[in-house]
Amino acid sequence: MGGRMVDFAGWAMPLDYGSIKAEHLAVRQGAGLFDVSHMGEFWIEGPEALAFLEYVTTNKAARLKPGRAQYTMFPNASGGVVDDAYLYRPDDARYLLVVNAANVAKDWDHLQALSRDFDVRLTDRSDETALLALQGPKAAELLRDLCDADLGAYKKNAVFFARVAGREAMLARTGYTGEDGFEIFLKPEDAAHVFTALREAGATPAGLGARDTLRLEMGFPLYGHELDDATNPLCTPYAWVVKDKPFFGRDAIFGQACETRLVGLVLERGVPREGYPVVSGGEEVGRVTSGTLSPVLGRGIALAWVKSEVLEDEADLAVMVRGREHPARVHPLPFIRR
Repeated sequence: MGGRMVDFAGWAMPLDYGSIKAEHLAVRQGAGLFDVSHMGEFWIEGPEALAFLEYVTTNKAARLKPGRAQYTMFPNASGGVVDDAYLYRPDDARYLLVVNAANVAKDWDHLQALSRDFDVRLTDRSDETALLALQGPKAAELLRDLCDADLGAYKKNAVFFARVAGREAMLARTGYTGEDGFEIFLKPEDAAHVFTALREAGATPAGLGARDTLRLEMGFPLYGHELDDATNPLCTPYAWVVKDKPFFGRDAIFGQACETRLVGLVLERGVPREGYPVVSGGEEVGRVTSGTLSPVLGRGIALAWVKSEVLEDEADLAVMVRGREHPARVHPLPFIRR
């Protein structure tokens, strides 16, 4: 299909199919289609599956009823983040964790080590699972004629089983673009058939470039950029995902002060990029973790770690773009409202 292919965590992935901006706007205005089969899938079963998930994740897994999903994180012993993930509970007995492709091996080792104290069974089905993401305000309309389920009966974060283009699938009304949409879990041999059917129904194929700009407009983190093994999630806009409950690494997370904080920045001019310095009064006070030109706002936007004392003093900030200071202001996340 003319995709510009790049290596991503060992996978050959399309960066775009011709225009990142056009694919981005197709998701914001219509329906975009991503192949995200590179993500990892771990199934968790057994008498103590819920107790295990409560211990290894920061969010409240016990709140998940069958047929629901939630965003969560895996903390480490030092108060950092092993990975962020989505947790699905398709039925009473099973849970599914979808993790970042670059962290599959690390996450598996981490979870396996912690599972030894629980009556639980973990199964890595990453190589047996294809995953498509249909995202955008017209996603449900486009999918309706290809799916045998009543899509209107499933709200945000719902999980259910259905047939799509005649193939069996697990669907979730989730995604990482800020738009309505569905993630479609399939057998690998069915993925191309369903992808083609969705494309022929009107979905615009989109690559990694648009996936990144879409999540950044919503202020969503990307592991390895905003989050890593040293990141305290309480110092980020995603502190809401850390619930006050017993879990692995809890004391380390709650025992740290936030000397820096992750914030959103908007520039009047210039395009910020990862690694660009954030300055105040001529001194470096932070670093950009992700930056782009927002296709919706038409301005440079960024996520950046900035010294807390500067934020508390409401000091004037700027981002160094190619050696020049470009004034920036702190902006609440998300950058755009849907």
